Amino acid sequence: MSNVINEWKRINMFQTSETTQHYLKKCYHELMVEDAETKSYENCYPFIYYLEQAESFYEQAKNSPISIKPVLLFYGLIHLIKACILTVDPNYPNSTTVLAHGVSTRKRKKRHYRFIYDEIKVQKNGLCTHFSEQMFHVKHLEGEKYKMIELLSLVVELHDTFMFIGGSSPVIPLIKEHSKWYIPSEIENCYHIGTSRLKSLLDEKSSSEINWLPETNNQRLCFEIENKNIGPPFRHHIDNHLLYLPKNNTTTMILPDLLVHYLILYNLSMISRYETEWWIDLIKTTPNADYPYIKSFLEITERKGPIMVAEYLFGKKFLHEGASG
Repeated sequence: MSNVINEWKRINMFQTSETTQHYLKKCYHELMVEDAETKSYENCYPFIYYLEQAESFYEQAKNSPISIKPVLLFYGLIHLIKACILTVDPNYPNSTTVLAHGVSTRKRKKRHYRFIYDEIKVQKNGLCTHFSEQMFHVKHLEGEKYKMIELLSLVVELHDTFMFIGGSSPVIPLIKEHSKWYIPSEIENCYHIGTSRLKSLLDEKSSSEINWLPETNNQRLCFEIENKNIGPPFRHHIDNHLLYLPKNNTTTMILPDLLVHYLILYNLSMISRYETEWWIDLIKTTPNADYPYIKSFLEITERKGPIMVAEYLFGKKFLHEGASG
């Protein structure tokens, strides 16, 4: 838990109005907002209060039974996301349409319901599409449907859970040698493409520029990372600090981790509130693989939520350029 404690310490560095206003003003200058000074002053305390409220939810979740943990973690994550939105959208919330969750799920579960095969749908308006576009420039999510197993497969910390339950993992770890990362040839086999096509594919899918290095004798693709600034389709494991790629070349591979956790937590929070009989029965009897996937995910997201947000807030370009004033 030490890395989580450190992330909250970093996040709590924003608990002074002077520091926060200065930070937001820098954010708005980067966005070329005309009234950056005024907007940073107006958003200073909402930003601080979002972070304070988020920590309260996470603190309660840590000491709560699994039966209510999804609700607490979901609303904790929502408040963290709202703080992040203020760094890129100085007018948030400028309408009531962005206040809804922006996701829907089946209202009634079928008789032989399985969580891992459940499906959710992204709506046109709401927090989901708003933060995806504003924070990660991921657009055109409206109407997209995702199965829980597809989203869970993108949570690389579940690697061991997938291995134990199903005998295989949906992700492959990259090979690290000093400061270099090598992509295993297994990825090419999974995607059914050659080295040059894989390189083009990753360039196309990547949310950040990949610093490719000359290929080695064994022809494996190799790259370096600056300031740990890399995102989907690459995913960072918070415990072993390795990078992973998904085995399947699908549209979900570009989804940001924060969005993945948001979608899964949304569904779990709805189930824990409105499907009480199924939910408590699952917890008490653990009849199938749903339980270990859910329990493991909740343990992971409780730790990773603050980490993802701290990385986002402290990953701003101007913080690494020594800019002042």
